[in-house]
Amino acid sequence: MKSKTALFLIAILLFSCSGRNPVPHSEQYRPADPVPAAANRTGRVPPQEEKKTTIGFSIATDTFILERWNKDVKVFSGAAQELGARVIVQLSAGGTREQIAQINYMVNQNIDILVVIAHDTEELAGAVKQVRDAGIPVIAYDRLIVGTPLDGYISFDNRMVGRFFGEALTTAVPRGKYLVVNGSVHDYNSYEVNAGLHEVLDPFIKSGAIRLEKEIWLEEWSFDEALEKIGAIFEESTGFDAISCGNDAIASAAIQLLAERRLAGKVAVVGQDAELISCQHIAEGLQLMTVYKPIGKLAARAARLAMAVALKEEFPCDTWLDNESGVKIPSYVEKPIAVNKDNMDVVIRDGFHSKEDIYRNLGQR
Repeated sequence: MKSKTALFLIAILLFSCSGRNPVPHSEQYRPADPVPAAANRTGRVPPQEEKKTTIGFSIATDTFILERWNKDVKVFSGAAQELGARVIVQLSAGGTREQIAQINYMVNQNIDILVVIAHDTEELAGAVKQVRDAGIPVIAYDRLIVGTPLDGYISFDNRMVGRFFGEALTTAVPRGKYLVVNGSVHDYNSYEVNAGLHEVLDPFIKSGAIRLEKEIWLEEWSFDEALEKIGAIFEESTGFDAISCGNDAIASAAIQLLAERRLAGKVAVVGQDAELISCQHIAEGLQLMTVYKPIGKLAARAARLAMAVALKEEFPCDTWLDNESGVKIPSYVEKPIAVNKDNMDVVIRDGFHSKEDIYRNLGQR
């Protein structure tokens, strides 16, 4: 992973030499400010009342195509606005280079704090350092940025996600052939999930009860990439009893390929994010388990954290994590929930999906 540093420096050089600083395409949340009662007859507001805390929210493109991230942004923006903040949301149209450009754009908009969902959790370190050197605090949202100090990191317990994968699969298939399809190699969370998975699987592998036939990594959290790479594996063999998928988009690709071979429901498949189609697959017996993350709780807490850091207020952390920067990062960690056919009501009760939608293909339950 260290080799990515050179790529990052090249990206910075190319951008800085372009001589351009265009306003990128973006979705911005800038609600109109009501004129305070203290405004005078000219409509001008006293200087001390003009300033609102401005939060810049930089979002990697690959995340926003996934169902869950729309919920994160809406909840975060709404919660921040209720706290009196203005939120500028920037959705990058490309990879890390474009995200760096949009971070630079937001810095020029005089943001008070930057919240980042990173495209690449290593290559963004240089840009984050520059932002912090300019006196603007930075919080990593759900993806830990490594190699540079941060003012906070908020996410779910990703090792627990991986342990949930392993526990569900080894309970359902204690003996058999396994395929592991990990998430993006650019995302620190992928490695955490993988570590948690292997904590559970490795004793079974060592005993010979489980044979890990194949383990692969994806470039992105991509249904299409998963479809291509799992499809290539299936061309050689479909003799798997269980498939661990980095998220529900990958799980959906695996299930589609299994269905084409009349194997859907015969192979145990797990994923994460509790996407609607995966909840439907669980109800239909096509997917074993998904990991539900209470996004509303995480995003609202992240908004409170961002305001506290921007205003230099105390906000006690849950733990301190090492992000290879030489200093410990104050971290805020929410607990995920393993969801299967027996406790689907957890997702419904939280309003994440409706009962009608989940059981649409089966009739009401």
